[in-house]
Amino acid sequence: MTPATRSGSRRVLLVTPRGYCDGVERAIQTVEKKGAVFVDESEEVPEGNIVIFSAHGVAPVVHEEASGKLATIDATCPLVTKVHKEAVRFAKEDYGILLIGHEGHEEVIGTSGKAPEHITLVDGPADVANVEVRDPDKVVWLSQTALSVDETMGTVDALKDRFPNLLSPPSDDICYATQSRQIAVKQMGAEADLVIVVSSQNSSNSVRLVEVALSVGARAALLVDYAEEIDESWLADVRTVGVTSGASVPEILVEGVLEWLAARGYDDIETVTAAEESIAFSLPKELRRDLRRRRLTDQSARFCPH
Repeated sequence: MTPATRSGSRRVLLVTPRGYCDGVERAIQTVEKKGAVFVDESEEVPEGNIVIFSAHGVAPVVHEEASGKLATIDATCPLVTKVHKEAVRFAKEDYGILLIGHEGHEEVIGTSGKAPEHITLVDGPADVANVEVRDPDKVVWLSQTALSVDETMGTVDALKDRFPNLLSPPSDDICYATQSRQIAVKQMGAEADLVIVVSSQNSSNSVRLVEVALSVGARAALLVDYAEEIDESWLADVRTVGVTSGASVPEILVEGVLEWLAARGYDDIETVTAAEESIAFSLPKELRRDLRRRRLTDQSARFCPH
């Protein structure tokens, strides 16, 4: 029991790691170096401009639509690209691919587009009974990278009950950042009366954090985009608030939540650290080439003045 608990003071358990994963950080760095206007369709981009594909990845048809009239930079997270390559490889080997994920999610759309005739979406354990495959002895499972580890393995176990010869991917598809953030919430969740996950409602990895918090004993867990969305009624009889954030959330929004809580007496902040993340992805190759050309041009200008 901590001194904060004994004295009855209000405290915040701040989770680490949280916020940007390296795949998102890589995409943001790409955008910052290039500047960007967000669009939903490649047709919205004027001919001759550059289009950057998001960290979630896109289907091959989007690449095809952009090729020719647009220069492209692929900022797809390397871990998502890994799943794409697995889908292509298993499709070439004529496997039925059971993709565990949530229908309509950008990443699922992108992965499904890599091998649409071979991929069947499985949206959680309850969906397993509906799965139909061409050859039950030649099936493999892959997954969306931002899922709950526990739910995914529950789905895999249910699939193995139906398809005993189900093949697993060479390595776990759920990304290291998703796993470490869920582990951190597990460590914090049982001590928290309320868990606040800073993120938008449509963020798959953030919804999973809410589910994980509730599964380990948090009395309540809720998503908010900004501090202003917190309802003071949520704090009734709450002594301990857990705080984390989704993989696409800038730290300034978490700081806003901490300031909001501090103004209401929750000013004792303890850090809950689950893991140290040391993975760093290199920038997209197209951007690296561009930066090298700029450096060479700058060097030439310095050493060969006109």
